Amino acid sequence: MTGARTLFDKLWDAHVILTREDGESLLWVDRHFVHEGSHHAFRTLDQRGATVAEPALTFGVADHYVPTRGRPVIADPEIAGMVARLSDNAARHGFRLFGLDDPGQGIVHVVGPEQGLTLPGLLIVCGDSHTSTHGAFGAYAFGIGASEVAHVLMTQTLWQRKPKRMRITVDGQLGAHVGAKDLALHVIAAIGADGARGHAVEYQGAAIRALSMEGRLTLCNMSIEAGARCAMVAPDETTFAYLHGRPLAPAGEVFERAVAEWRGLASDPDAVFDRDVRLDAAAVAPTVTWGTSPEEALPVTGTAPSPQAGDPARAATVAAALDYMGLTPGMRLDAITVDRVFIGSCTNGRLDDLRAAAAVLKGRRAVVPGLVAPGSLAVKRAAEAEGLDRIFIEAGLTWADPGCSMCVGMNGDIVPAGERCASTTNRNFRGRQGPGSRTHLMSPAMVAAAAVTGRLTDVRRLTEPDREA
Repeated sequence: MTGARTLFDKLWDAHVILTREDGESLLWVDRHFVHEGSHHAFRTLDQRGATVAEPALTFGVADHYVPTRGRPVIADPEIAGMVARLSDNAARHGFRLFGLDDPGQGIVHVVGPEQGLTLPGLLIVCGDSHTSTHGAFGAYAFGIGASEVAHVLMTQTLWQRKPKRMRITVDGQLGAHVGAKDLALHVIAAIGADGARGHAVEYQGAAIRALSMEGRLTLCNMSIEAGARCAMVAPDETTFAYLHGRPLAPAGEVFERAVAEWRGLASDPDAVFDRDVRLDAAAVAPTVTWGTSPEEALPVTGTAPSPQAGDPARAATVAAALDYMGLTPGMRLDAITVDRVFIGSCTNGRLDDLRAAAAVLKGRRAVVPGLVAPGSLAVKRAAEAEGLDRIFIEAGLTWADPGCSMCVGMNGDIVPAGERCASTTNRNFRGRQGPGSRTHLMSPAMVAAAAVTGRLTDVRRLTEPDREA
């Protein structure tokens, strides 16, 4: 392809094998992550007498259903069977498994980057919608369904229709104690849960460049909640510094040659996007969700909306969300009490996330119960080496093992019906954390603030004592 191209165009063009008359293209897949929930795809292989086409490009991770307490024992026989089947499939087909007995085990979207498997320019897929996380490295990464997982396992290819291109530019600088999670929720609230549907999103701007890799991972992770097919940030010195020395990343001269190529992974200056959105970082405040969709988010200093105050077409949706969440129009968000807290997930379970929460909790005591599940065993070891685990435990929270945990509520870590949870996760759908549960999404620092006050709280009031309420 000639002419100016976006970063996404460059990634797409590099992976197209052929294009059909109907417009769909067959793409080569560089990394395929599978987890214990991928057993349906392996059953399809068995039924067809097929094998994994590229075991060296396939990586298994036990994360979705695994317990975060009581390991290595798995009390639930169904979950134990799923984990065992993943191990059996890895052994039979010869791909690398980060199982419960592996020191690299963790949540797939944490393991890939920290192990150096996620690299700029790659096409990465996984049977999980939040695979968009890996785009933080300038990769084309997206979630796929069970039948597509089987197709990739058997062919290392995938049929796709090229999405449109969308640029979200965030100018300026984020304020003190405002982070990537606040920015992600701000973006989703600004453009809506369908605002990026059918688009590949690229984030640009000074505020994006200032984010750490952990922050960029959080932002790309949450982009799926705006309907994006995928999200990405062009690689730069921050990216290269993060990857240097990672266990499975290129090393030595190979790494230096790779960096030279990765520098070309950027949108051309005159590249045209199908949609452009520009936001001001200074307008982003510590943000929380009040409803049952990530787009239903506001600054914590705000109030619950009135169904009659906004779009008439959304009045019924707003009223239903308020009813489910047990809120009334005009209620101050910082007056909402919580019953428990959760810190973890592929959105906010990395070391920097735990540091941010621990900085608020240090020397304080939580007034509600809570669970902290690091994103991987590597994160857990690093956190314990810094003494973060002691801060959480002394604050009264439970320090657990890695796994998707309370984000998905499929492994015993759930929020009881009717209870309200301040959570660092990515979705606040009805019953997401357990039947009848009520979820408020926010940053790790904000969750820590909620833990010590028992209500949604502007973390700046704890970190900046002189700040006015």
